[in-house]
Amino acid sequence: MINAGPTVEPIDPVRFISNHSSGRMGITLADEAARLGAEVTLVLGPVSLKPSGKDINIVPVETASEMKAASLEAFRTCDIAILAAAVADFTPEKVHETKMKRGPGYLELRLKPTEDIAASLGGMKKKGQILAGFALETENETENARAKLQRKNLDLIILNSLRDKGAGFGYETNRITIIDSNNNIDKFELKSKEEVASDIFNKIISLIH
Repeated sequence: MINAGPTVEPIDPVRFISNHSSGRMGITLADEAARLGAEVTLVLGPVSLKPSGKDINIVPVETASEMKAASLEAFRTCDIAILAAAVADFTPEKVHETKMKRGPGYLELRLKPTEDIAASLGGMKKKGQILAGFALETENETENARAKLQRKNLDLIILNSLRDKGAGFGYETNRITIIDSNNNIDKFELKSKEEVASDIFNKIISLIH
């Protein structure tokens, strides 16, 4: 199971909160998994890109709550899960049923935290399952990623930084560092996302064997 893309959190019928994720990294991972012979379920947020693999089972979602429900359902029967989606950390406390009109003063928008998908899966992980997450950081990258790996009971975490040129949202390249639960750290140079996907699966396969 792989999840990918952003989520959109509605404010009213025409507005929402989201992020810049294109879903490219997660979709590329899904294609690489299919190429390696896996049966792939891709839980995919609202993006314009689609995987090239014809046999990939795509589960379309929009909100963080929908992403969580679909990810939990797929995780129950999968061997490997990679959480590549850029899930919103916050969602509007109230969704207005009609379009909000401009007023003379400021608009205050109250946000509440979304449920943590990685932590939920980490809490239900069974023996033999491998759970990998992503961490997009802007400071104290390695320390923050290592803490996330331990806190959410992941087997490995893929770190990328917005400070790295050519990495992050919107690029066809990425520069990653992989940290596993034994605190082994593998750093890679800037590569195409296809090459990055191959590096990630090589690491996962090494954990299986």
